[in-house]
Amino acid sequence: MGIQEIATVTGLSKSTVSRALRGMSSVADTTIDQVRRVADELGYVPSSAAAGLATGRQRAVGVVVPVIDRWFYVQALGGVDAELRRAGYDLVLYNLGGPGGDRDRAFRRSMLRHRVDALVLLSLVLDETERAELELTRHPMVVIGGPAPGLRNVGVDDVVVAAIAVDHLCGLGHREVAYVGGQDEAGMNVAVPWLRRDGFVDAMVAHGLAVREDWILDGRFSFAGGVDAGAALFAAGPAARPTAVFCASDEMALGVMLAARRAGLSVPGDVSVLGIDGHEYGEVVGLTTVAQDPVAQGRTAARAVLAELDEGVAGPLPAAPAHLVVRSTTGAPRA
Repeated sequence: MGIQEIATVTGLSKSTVSRALRGMSSVADTTIDQVRRVADELGYVPSSAAAGLATGRQRAVGVVVPVIDRWFYVQALGGVDAELRRAGYDLVLYNLGGPGGDRDRAFRRSMLRHRVDALVLLSLVLDETERAELELTRHPMVVIGGPAPGLRNVGVDDVVVAAIAVDHLCGLGHREVAYVGGQDEAGMNVAVPWLRRDGFVDAMVAHGLAVREDWILDGRFSFAGGVDAGAALFAAGPAARPTAVFCASDEMALGVMLAARRAGLSVPGDVSVLGIDGHEYGEVVGLTTVAQDPVAQGRTAARAVLAELDEGVAGPLPAAPAHLVVRSTTGAPRA
């Protein structure tokens, strides 16, 4: 079973069928879906070996993640994988394993053996040596998450996202707002935490509100870190507590909610809590959040590197959308 049979059934040319099977952006999505449906019905299995011989490619894209146990990384990875499979490409995962991992293995040895045709980096900033080594490969590269100098980026505008959160809380009447952010506990996600913190500070100042340094806490971008930060905030008496807590991730916000419960506080009666991300657990507990779609960001990044491979297109990528989802954890401050 080959491309000619698919072309006969669909009434398309062999070249169009070939481009559709590779998911090239020059082919309409409806045509790609039609071709792939017919290919599945006919039992067509593309030969990646033959494709590699024809194009000189590995038909594989490398995805580099700092760690593999975080919600955002898992979701984005799923989006990348779905788009690559749609285009007939394999995904090669490089897990750096946190700050104690072996970056040299991934950046200087594995990738330079030409095992992949392109790279997608999740929330990583490369040092000068890593950038120089990877530039030798001439691989198309895209970063998902915080911006990295000199590389295209797929992600939300973190300063704007923080402003959306502060605007919501201020609109409810909150004037005493704490912030839980800090560096990723793996110590590898550099840009996003600082951008969200800066966005919080700028938005508070724009509303004419004071930013208390003792109310800016490190939640390590984790559930456990959020619990610790919340416990520190809520240890003070009612007059010394914030009326709202804005967290730079939903996982930290969930931790702050647990800390509030342990302190005997009601949410949002005694304290409002808001996060960023759109984590599915947040929906279960009614967490107000500024939601993003990491699966869609993964798909966008995969399409971007594939387009650069197939057509030499490396245009700018717009900021990913984010929107406020108001649920039950935010309300007006108690009089």
